[in-house]
Amino acid sequence: MCGIVGYVGARPALGIVLDGLRRLEYRGYDSAGVAVVGADCLLTEKRAGKLANLEKALSERPADSTETHIGSGTTAIGHTRWATHGGPTDRNAHPHLSRNGRVAVIHNGIIENFAALRAELEATGIEFASDTDTEVAAHLMEIALAAVHLENPGIGRPQALAEAMRRVCRRLEGAFTLLATDAGTPGAVAAARRNSPLVVGRGDGENFLASDVSAFIEHTREAIELGQDQVVLITPEAIEITDFGGVPAAGRDFHIDWDASAAEKGGYDYFMLKEIAEQPQAIAETLIGRLTEQGEIRLDEVRLTDQDLRDVDKIFIVACGTAYHAGLVAKYAIEHWTRIPCEVELASEFRYRDPVLDRSTLVVAISQSGETMDTLMALRHAKDQKARVLAICNTNGSTIPRESDAVLYTHGGPEIAVASTKAFLTMVVACYLIGLHLAQVRGIKYADEVGAVVGQLQEMPDKLRTLLGRMDPVRELARELASAGTILFIGRHVGYPVALEGALKLKELAYIHAEGFAAGELKHGPIALIDHGTPVVCVVPSPAGRGMLHDKIVSNIQEVRARGARTIVIAEDGDEAVVPYADHLIYVPRTPTLLAPLVTTVPLQVLACEIASARGHDVDQPRNLAKSVTVE
Repeated sequence: MCGIVGYVGARPALGIVLDGLRRLEYRGYDSAGVAVVGADCLLTEKRAGKLANLEKALSERPADSTETHIGSGTTAIGHTRWATHGGPTDRNAHPHLSRNGRVAVIHNGIIENFAALRAELEATGIEFASDTDTEVAAHLMEIALAAVHLENPGIGRPQALAEAMRRVCRRLEGAFTLLATDAGTPGAVAAARRNSPLVVGRGDGENFLASDVSAFIEHTREAIELGQDQVVLITPEAIEITDFGGVPAAGRDFHIDWDASAAEKGGYDYFMLKEIAEQPQAIAETLIGRLTEQGEIRLDEVRLTDQDLRDVDKIFIVACGTAYHAGLVAKYAIEHWTRIPCEVELASEFRYRDPVLDRSTLVVAISQSGETMDTLMALRHAKDQKARVLAICNTNGSTIPRESDAVLYTHGGPEIAVASTKAFLTMVVACYLIGLHLAQVRGIKYADEVGAVVGQLQEMPDKLRTLLGRMDPVRELARELASAGTILFIGRHVGYPVALEGALKLKELAYIHAEGFAAGELKHGPIALIDHGTPVVCVVPSPAGRGMLHDKIVSNIQEVRARGARTIVIAEDGDEAVVPYADHLIYVPRTPTLLAPLVTTVPLQVLACEIASARGHDVDQPRNLAKSVTVE
């Protein structure tokens, strides 16, 4: 979820762009950079780390430098990067330049076919200066721009820049927002969007581009949201939109009616609500490029051979908190698909119980930040015992991926709220991908079978969007439950980890006593907690997938209701069997049983967030908690 800003107008652009980047800092980033169009030259500066590093570098430019007019240029682009391809270093920070140094490109997203394009460019003698996928676009822009001028000698320079952008976009696969400037084209920025956010700010004698309206809300409240596969050219006086083929198109005009501080949250009251809403896109980005043309699952970094994976006879998943619950979900899918025994361990306990590990053991370490100390120490213990380690992480270049034998990055974008939402769903999706990869390498699943499951996963973003549109009754219920002293959660099969996650969210945010139980364990003790009016959230499996499980939990619902519980039932669309026993019924889209947590978890996230809000708590920064736990 990189931050992108562009400006053309009459005012000095550098300060405007830096201010826009500052307003996008909440998104999280690991490097920053700017490019300013000067007098027939392009002036760039970029640094790993925070914006302060970039600003220091800009301030230290020699006073007698020919580039001192960087501060007076009126066209600029800027970027805060969340690393995907290539670690968070100065050389990988954006902008990236073409070989002649006259075209600068910034990029949000992933170019799936960058490897083939890079090989093609290298074959022509172009040497790459970074490890990123973005640099491919910079070199392609230079080539396309030259071709446009050659073929159309009379074309205006801004129109040539836009046409070059269209030609490049037609060659790219994946999800991307691209912005480009040209040293010979002051007063113009070309941009493109596919599956990644981009908005235009309409000013008076100036125009803006950004990944989020918060970047320019101080200057204008009139905005245009670009549609899919569109290119926009902004100049001080005009905004021209076409599709990738050059056909004129229109974006969606809208007026920003919130203040600057709220805009940082995209109009949401809390980052958590924003991140809940971002889950469809986060899952889509986790899945981008994972299936090769041969139908094989692609990881990000692999230092293990297929034979290493075929030799695995035991899997341990180690994680903490929400990541641990993702691992519990994964256990059902991995064992079902691979037939390899799989255990899920709290990372804080793993090394202290002296687990039996050897070279045939695969340890899957899950951490959103990649710096969770308990998980890192469990990983190092596993490595000491010669086990293989595969990391699932959301942060490129962090410690846990660096010390692992293989990595799958979730590409979910930074998560600001302490209580994890989109990180949980993307970690679950990543676990599914690892299970499918193992099954395929071991010859248990064929390419068409893997493709079928990936196809089901690719349907999840749309199902989540549908589900998120149904959350008003959940919010109303949350206000009713805000005074509850205890709320219990029950589930079976993959619904059990969902119950645990729902209880954890409520504890984290609302400071209410909450517990999750395997529904079959009720009669072994927990049912004694049920009193008149006790809210019990029941996660019901599909009657189609696992009919026996469904019937069992319906019986459990009847048990708690007979003892006075207030039942809140989460069931799939069309499940009529639960209706007589539900005081509150929340339907979710129909989903294959193993994938059900991707939809059943969402109402519990909204419930916890809204209960906490109704109780007057800080949803994004709950007491006593930190986003990343870097001590044991």
